[in-house]
Order: sequence, then C-alpha cells, then structure tokens
Amino acid sequence: MKIAICASEVVPYAKTGGLADVAGALPQALEKLGQEVIIVMPRYKSINESKFKLQRIKEDISYSITGNKIKVYFIEKDKYFNREGLYQDKSGDYKDNLARFSYYNKRTLELLKEINFKPDIIHVHDWQASLIPVYLKTIFLKDPFYQATKTILTIHNIGYQGLFPKEEFPQLGLDWSIFNIEGLEFYGKINILKGGMEYSDIINTVSSTYSKEIQTKEFGFGLEGVLNKRRNSLFGILNGLDYSIWNPETDKFISKNYSLKTIADKYSNKKDLQEICRLPLHDEVPLFGIVSRLAEQKGFDIFSEAMNEICKQNLQLVILGTGDLKYHQLLEKATKKHPKVISLHLKFDDPLAHKIYAGSDAFLMPSRYEPCGLGQLISLRYGTIPLVFKTGGLADTVNEDNGFIFERYSKEDLVRTIKEAVAAFKTNKKWSRLITKAMECNFSWDESAKHYLKLYAKAKSQ
Repeated sequence: MKIAICASEVVPYAKTGGLADVAGALPQALEKLGQEVIIVMPRYKSINESKFKLQRIKEDISYSITGNKIKVYFIEKDKYFNREGLYQDKSGDYKDNLARFSYYNKRTLELLKEINFKPDIIHVHDWQASLIPVYLKTIFLKDPFYQATKTILTIHNIGYQGLFPKEEFPQLGLDWSIFNIEGLEFYGKINILKGGMEYSDIINTVSSTYSKEIQTKEFGFGLEGVLNKRRNSLFGILNGLDYSIWNPETDKFISKNYSLKTIADKYSNKKDLQEICRLPLHDEVPLFGIVSRLAEQKGFDIFSEAMNEICKQNLQLVILGTGDLKYHQLLEKATKKHPKVISLHLKFDDPLAHKIYAGSDAFLMPSRYEPCGLGQLISLRYGTIPLVFKTGGLADTVNEDNGFIFERYSKEDLVRTIKEAVAAFKTNKKWSRLITKAMECNFSWDESAKHYLKLYAKAKSQ
C-alpha cells in the first residue's frame, strides 16, 4: 500500500507535542510491515539542512531520509515557515496561520502529483493538515490522479480545532457554498478540524475510550454532533511507544540499566534520582514522579488543592515540567514548605525525564482528560507504577493489575488513591506483582501499526 503521512510536526525534525512523536514513529512501523510510506511537512526555520542531510529536488521542495528509506518531503516558503516558532511566538498564535497551513495542504497535493506518488491512503493529522480531505473532495474532485485515494484523519486532541474569522475564508480558495453547517462553518467562524471531519473517509483518535468521550458534550468541544453523525466511521487506535528510545535495558540517560530479570538494579536509579534531587535517601519511602505540562487538563487543579494532604503521606515527589504560572507559584510555595518531600524542576530536561521514569516507584498522571497519554506507557515500560484518572488512553492502558485508578475527578479521590499506593508499596509481594504486570505490557508501535493497516484497508473498501 502507498501511504502519505501529512503532519505539521514530525520527530526528529520539529516538535511541540505528542503529534510529532506519532508522525515520526508510525511511518517507520508501517515501513517494517512492508508498506511504501512518505511524509510531507512544512520546512521550518529550525530544520537544519546539514544536520538532516537535505537534498533539493525543486526550488521549494527538499527531502531527508528517515527509517530505512522513507522520504520526508519539506515544503518551503520563507514567508510562512521561516520563523522561530511552529504555530506561535510569545505574543500568541501567528495571525496568518490559516494562510500558512492552507498553503501547506494545497502544495502537498500538488507535490504528490509532481513526484508521481499516487497514494492509496493520505493520513492527515490534526487541524493543520485537515484541509487535505476538503481539497480532495472539492478542488481535486475530478482529478484522475486521486480517484482511488482515501483519507484518514487522526485527531490527537479535539480541543485544538483551527478556528478563524469568516472573513478569511477567501484565502482557502474554496467556494463559499461549503461554508455551511455541513462543511467548514462553526458558529459563524471557519473550523478547519470540522472540515477534515466532514470530508475525510475515516476519522480516528488516539485511544478507544477517547473516541467515545469526544462524542459527548463534556469532551467534544462543540464537535460532538459531527462525530455522532459520523460515529460509524470513527475509530480509536492507541498510540504506540518507541521502545528504541524508552527502554530501561538500553537507556543511556539512567544510572544503571535493568530489566524485569534484574529489577533490583532499578533501585540504583532511585538512589541516583534522590541524590540529584536532594531528597533523603530512603528506600522504604515510595518516590512518585511527575513529568508533565503544568496545566488544568493535566490534573494540576485537584493536585494543587490536595498538595498539603499528599505531603502528609510518607512519600517523596519529583516534579518536572512547565506550564501555567499559577501552578508554578503554587508548586514553588509547596516545595518551600516541604523541602524534604518535593523536588521541583520548572524546565524541559529530557535526561532528567528518563531518570524520573527509571528512578521513581510510581508515576502520577491525574489528567482531567487524556486522548492517549505517553507518560503512563513509558512508566509501565520502566516498572514505575502509574496512578491515573480513568479517562481516555489512561483508562485503556492502566488497570488494577498494573497500576492505580481513581474514577471520580476530585482531590479526595486523588488523595485516597495515593494512600492506597503508599500502602501497597509497603507490601513487597503486591508491589512486585504490579511491576511484573507493568513491564510485561506491550504498547509498541508494531502493534499499533497493524491496527492502522486494518483501518487503511477499511477505508480502501468503502
């Protein structure tokens, strides 16, 4: 099958979030399964020509190689992409984002014809690539090159929709007739993600539970009606984890490599983490790790409310991340009050993140909603027991056999579940069983890619 992956960010070329990880790992897993895959993305200022060994094929097109022989095509236009940020600067979103990404979408479809890559599937990700299905069924509707092409839209987080003023609609090069409730219109504005949902052949999200949640008013962000209408074409496939990066047996950032067979070596990493974080070296005290954006969506509203009660438990906390200023201030205040309990790191630090996953006993992830989540998948791989709220991908990956779950989103239930985890840690047999179940989980991209192939086949059969 010939597959074109279209995403606005792809690891290792450009990244702001989990979308880039998926768009970087899925193509390689598909290639291993014998598929012919290419990637198309914008060429941002940060994409270094020599570092990635870019080869130019046109004035505005270059490519790099990832995986075995996957070509990553870069669409260049200095006016739109030669900037420091991908989507915004310190002032907020770029004012011309509609023009920027509509150009990327249209140029992608032109490029596929120019390089004679006739795709069976064009797999687009999030609002930034959602005009591709729209253009295929409008501007390119009668183009024989695309007659057999089907589209799949993956929604990574429905909260980001690409909303723009109605007045900017002419920039899209589309007929006004599709600015309606069955097309791109959304409460008087342009909604690019909605357009992708209306025009793509299949929609999927990054976990089965999240695919159901976004059909409700609570989690649908106003698009639950469209998703209910298209529920027979809506599916959930859990994101995979790149085990070549996240593997305690080979991780170059951690103090001592370990596996399930050498699990005692995990505690060398705990001691290392405690020393780095200037926490007391207590083996018998459970160490809880957090690697997260500090935001309400990630559960920091109830976490900050519960902080004093949490710190009364016999535990330690290592927190790494940045986010909303109010949570920075609340956590800094709590750290001053409980310096022997909390170690706070308000920054991005990849090596420290690896050390937290390896050295912690438990991993705290109380997100209010979580489309998929990578933190719990990493922690399971490292035998670090996840404690999560039952939502989205967290509900699909964590259960009482491999972690701790609370079902009512409240500070009381969070504290109660932390108490349960602290008590379980004191029972060596129970904790060892949790570690075994956690490390036996398989959330590799190899498995997820097989599910995507089935979805591609389903799209082709329509």
